[in-house]
Amino acid sequence: MTWEDGADCSLGLPTYKTAGAAGADLCANLPDRGYIELEVGDRAIVPTGLRLAIPAGYEVQIRPRSGLALKYGIMIPNGPGTIDSDYRGPLGVILLNGGAQRFVIAHGDRIAQMVVAPVVTATFVEVAALDDTARGTGGFGSTGRH
Repeated sequence: MTWEDGADCSLGLPTYKTAGAAGADLCANLPDRGYIELEVGDRAIVPTGLRLAIPAGYEVQIRPRSGLALKYGIMIPNGPGTIDSDYRGPLGVILLNGGAQRFVIAHGDRIAQMVVAPVVTATFVEVAALDDTARGTGGFGSTGRH
């Protein structure tokens, strides 16, 4: 992990806030230590000031913070977002304001979580037919409400 040129390194690297946390918090690292205003329905890429070197066989998943989602409707529209092991560009987080009012993201605010996860690479094979299962072709909601 390294810092972008001009990033505020005093914010520190991502941290796990509790011993059982799966995600490390990411902070907004904004130019001139400013802020971003998200109007209702708006989305923006929020810079973190970081670049990652993820080992082969792993990915980093970017996930929303539950408190921001519940209190303000702030979501990650492609969540979880995936950062592949061969990406070396800046780490930005896409945030969407799905709430009822304007939301301000200030420099240093915790905006998302990152989870490091193993990746299984599959080999895809075309077949003439699929095997049968008890569920079959039942899709969305097919297993009932309870």
